[in-house]
Amino acid sequence: MFFIFQVLLFCSIVLYHYPESVKTRAKKRDEMMNEALITLRVPATSANLGSGFDALGMALSLYNVFKVTELLDEGKFICSVVGEGAGELSDASQNMTVQSYLEACRIWNLAPRGFRLESHNVIPLCRGLGSSSTAVTAGVLIARALSGRQIDEQEALRVMTLIEGHPDNVVPCCLGGMTVSCWDGTQLHTVRLAPLPEELQVVAAVPAVRVRTHDARRALPKEVPFSDAVFNLGRAALLCAAWASGQWEHLSHGMEDRLHQPYRARLFPGGAEVIESARRVPGCIASAISGSGPTIIAVVREGSAAAVGSEMCRAFSAAGAASQFFVLQGCANGAQISTADFSV
Repeated sequence: MFFIFQVLLFCSIVLYHYPESVKTRAKKRDEMMNEALITLRVPATSANLGSGFDALGMALSLYNVFKVTELLDEGKFICSVVGEGAGELSDASQNMTVQSYLEACRIWNLAPRGFRLESHNVIPLCRGLGSSSTAVTAGVLIARALSGRQIDEQEALRVMTLIEGHPDNVVPCCLGGMTVSCWDGTQLHTVRLAPLPEELQVVAAVPAVRVRTHDARRALPKEVPFSDAVFNLGRAALLCAAWASGQWEHLSHGMEDRLHQPYRARLFPGGAEVIESARRVPGCIASAISGSGPTIIAVVREGSAAAVGSEMCRAFSAAGAASQFFVLQGCANGAQISTADFSV
């Protein structure tokens, strides 16, 4: 009888623990299946910074997240998008991340392994905050991660710039901080400066209109007066020196521009007026068009962001455009990538 009792007790223990053991293993299996093979967190950027046309840019604390969740057959891609561009970017043929990945594979002579891509987009599209640059950066970094090769950062930056056409968004997007870059179509030279200190913030006023980079470039003149070139040369040099030395009182003067802002401000309601309205608010250090617009950024002292943002949105409203504003910090880190163990 004692032996039978022991057997029954053993069976009851097994039966008690077995369902929980199965659940635990199933949960772990599901977690492994849902775990992304590659995850990228990529920051927004503000390019040009007034006088630094096609050369200067800074990373901001607003992020898109890209996840490769499954590897597929060569050339096959499945895209899902949450947030900005959800109704536009699910087609792989129109998805800038996938297309940048394919172009990087072509440049590096890699077989383009397919994948399932999930994009969580927060950065507004076609607003001058580098949304397309996050996609280019992510695509190139995915190609590097899947390549199985040792591709250095400088080469990755070169390919990003080739795809984007200019370095002022993709370089700070990848590296973080504020970057100064020169690109001649073949060679890239770049210097990274520290991001804005914590006591300074960036207010980004984003109107409910879009400006495509292609249209913004078409608005620029083919030639500019020599005096305007000299004007910008001095301002850009001052901007870089002020940023490197922390002499922020020179930022407003350094971000003045004659090469692109006067022309691009005409492409959307309230362009010039919003810049000027921001500068009049106490605590605003400098203001400029972000990238090719229509977002206007203002560098402000801590405590004045709400007042500056409200005044910028009021100026947009007066010009007939609804808008919203973000209060952001400079981003010290550029694109962050994490990878799980996988075989290509």
